[in-house]
Amino acid sequence: MDNLSNLELLLRLLTAAAFGSIIGFERERLLWTAGIRTHMLVCVGACLITIVSAYGFNEVLAENHVVLDPSRVAAQVVSGIGFLGAGAILARGEIIRGLTTAASIWTVAAIGLSVGGGLYTAAAITTVVVIVILAGIKPLEEAYRARNQSVKLKIEAEHGALSPDVLRDTLLIRPGQIKRFLIANREAETDEITVLLTRVSSQDIKAFVAKLQELVGIASVTVVRRKTNGAEDA
Repeated sequence: MDNLSNLELLLRLLTAAAFGSIIGFERERLLWTAGIRTHMLVCVGACLITIVSAYGFNEVLAENHVVLDPSRVAAQVVSGIGFLGAGAILARGEIIRGLTTAASIWTVAAIGLSVGGGLYTAAAITTVVVIVILAGIKPLEEAYRARNQSVKLKIEAEHGALSPDVLRDTLLIRPGQIKRFLIANREAETDEITVLLTRVSSQDIKAFVAKLQELVGIASVTVVRRKTNGAEDA
């Protein structure tokens, strides 16, 4: 490596490890599988690949009629890192978890490429931005999700005691928020009603249960399931 001293090589690798550990710590704090070590390894590996791509073929380039594009090796990191990101994603029924961690792994690889190319300022700024996104934006995201939940209710009522119009007027919701209203006759005088509501908050759900229980003819109201989004990541 004629154009890169051993000290500079060490500095780049250690800097990549440091930046990767900072982002990895945030994931480790939330007990995700891809934590400090994974992010450090990805960042250091991407850094080394960039160094090899940029400086590892100097002897070959000294030959006549030999032209190499040093960005080609680094470009493979961008696509190749996808298999690690896929390993961080977990699908459990309708819930998908790990997308944010997969994205952080991909971004850490980009930070490693930047450090490997000697772009310390770009790598440092990106690290700060990523930490702000992962730690600082999360409370805002959770607050938004808390106000945009869907909830499934099981209601036992006297036959004909509850209809979609009565439900809408009682809960003061828009017609579009009622996604499902199914009635099953358990007995001649009893209905088992399944209601699916969308775009409601945690406070709304508690209030809805209380309001429905106050209606004449309603025997019980049970919250069967609530969810914030089909894709989640802590």
